[in-house]
Amino acid sequence: MNIEIICVGKIKEKFYRDAIDEYSKRLSRYCRLSITEVNDEKTPESLSDTERDLILSKEAQGIEKHLIKYNSAQDYIITLEINGKSYSSEEMASAIDNLSVSGISNIIFIIGGSLGLDKRITEKAKLHLSFSRMTFPHQLMRVILLEQIYRSFRIIKHEPYHK
Repeated sequence: MNIEIICVGKIKEKFYRDAIDEYSKRLSRYCRLSITEVNDEKTPESLSDTERDLILSKEAQGIEKHLIKYNSAQDYIITLEINGKSYSSEEMASAIDNLSVSGISNIIFIIGGSLGLDKRITEKAKLHLSFSRMTFPHQLMRVILLEQIYRSFRIIKHEPYHK
């Protein structure tokens, strides 16, 4: 199984990078993981709808450059969205396991920037996933996503992990 995480923005804080490195190392036992960072656009404090749409569109262009290689039946795109579907850890593990059994070899998770994701990116997704109705910094969301992917593989393999 190949897991790719495409995310808007770079990780600035060392503690986030350390956590990402740790989960990446742990996941290497279960899958091939790649993380692709797309440049985020400067977002002014107050912005018009037009400015917001322009920023989302520019970030979408960066994401689309990496999605070009994913257009087969073996690819499964998941966007992280506040209004997406919520899963328990067990349900997420089951979903990943079911994808693997059904012939999906590439799962692509997409994390947007501070404004979210452009509609043309969300329309490419086969699943819109929500970890919470709360908003998290995209840097922290990357760590949370990696931890849940790791937890999913531990559950799939019937290996212990705290509940």
